[in-house]
Amino acid sequence: MKLTNYLFFTTNCEDALKFYTKCGFGAVASMVRHGENGMPLRTESMRGKIMHAHFTGPNVDFYASDNDDAEPMRGFAMIFMLDDRGQTEVLFHKLAEGGQITTPLGVQPWGDYYGKLTDKFGVQWMLNCTSKT
Repeated sequence: MKLTNYLFFTTNCEDALKFYTKCGFGAVASMVRHGENGMPLRTESMRGKIMHAHFTGPNVDFYASDNDDAEPMRGFAMIFMLDDRGQTEVLFHKLAEGGQITTPLGVQPWGDYYGKLTDKFGVQWMLNCTSKT
């Protein structure tokens, strides 16, 4: 058994996946679109939007799609567990581009280097680095 995440966007899944690729932690491994190649189409406005995509990279694996009835993303966060502060800072600032930092990177009471943000697509990210230097 394996638990993985599935991100739902309303109409900007493709832009989000391009952004995550630009951030450098993976790429789209497979993707199908609403209304193309025999895929069902619930409404004409969804034609060509992402019906199902698999995003993967080193130690990264999640799925995503566009759903015009998707609810806003809240009550959860994607978390990166890292052991390199430099890598943590680079990824944090890339993900924060156009988004909102809710907890700036810093050493937290539990001793780890941690920060939290909501990216420009509404996805919450937490980055936790265990390295003390």
